[in-house]
Amino acid sequence: MTLIDFILNLAGLLLWLNWRSARFDPLGKRTPATLIGTLRRAEPRRWRRWHLLAALGGLLLLRAGFYWQIGSAARWTGTLNLSVITLSFRSDFFARMLWFSIFSFVLTLGVFYLWLLLLSILAGPEPPSFHRLVRMQLGRIDDWPRGVKFLLPLMVTAAFWWLATWLLVWLQIIPQPASAAHRIEAALIVGLNSFLVWKYLISALLTLHLLNSYIYFGKHPFWSYVNAEARTLLSPLRAVPLHTGKVDFAPVAGLALVFLAAELAGRGLFFLYGRLPF
Repeated sequence: MTLIDFILNLAGLLLWLNWRSARFDPLGKRTPATLIGTLRRAEPRRWRRWHLLAALGGLLLLRAGFYWQIGSAARWTGTLNLSVITLSFRSDFFARMLWFSIFSFVLTLGVFYLWLLLLSILAGPEPPSFHRLVRMQLGRIDDWPRGVKFLLPLMVTAAFWWLATWLLVWLQIIPQPASAAHRIEAALIVGLNSFLVWKYLISALLTLHLLNSYIYFGKHPFWSYVNAEARTLLSPLRAVPLHTGKVDFAPVAGLALVFLAAELAGRGLFFLYGRLPF
């Protein structure tokens, strides 16, 4: 069931991304004042943007019913691991499965946009053409100052968790916080925990950069983009002598530092959240 949920989350993510990118389709804008506006599709256009959102909503609703029917028979419990806390949704209640379906997709969508935000933070003043895919999804946020974008995961995640706790308490998924101050503290800890999601993308960038340093994969814009992002990540290590001849140990050192820092930060946040009274 966990694998099925993961695959369906990816399917929902693709529907969302297609909905976001459909407005950038040059053939979808019928503007006769431009040359591109005179072009027409050879086949009839069957899908509109709202169809994609409707399909996404239908997917979340239908899989909630599937989890309710199959999960309850198999005594399966839907879980969402947020590192500092694990949310459990009993499958014998349709309402809980519906909220599990929604929260599971929102979690996948949030992780994806956190990765895009990191790529936007690492991009230089003139990023490679491949960065247009990131800009297409982030929109105007991509042009915001780096400091604001860096604080965005904390602010958005903390606000979302603060609002979600009211629903989760009502569903009896989490206990009632002892006070309003403790509810805010828990939201801030969960917000800080969102930064730990970046370790997976950072590890992937540094690993691909390391491979591309010794194996030639061609001149595809993807590799230029990966190398540019990785060099930005490794810029704090430039003063450290990590070069031996033609061998560069900076990506390896960067990987070690990222996992070490993430592990220590994760344990610290888990300890702080566990100390909160409920």
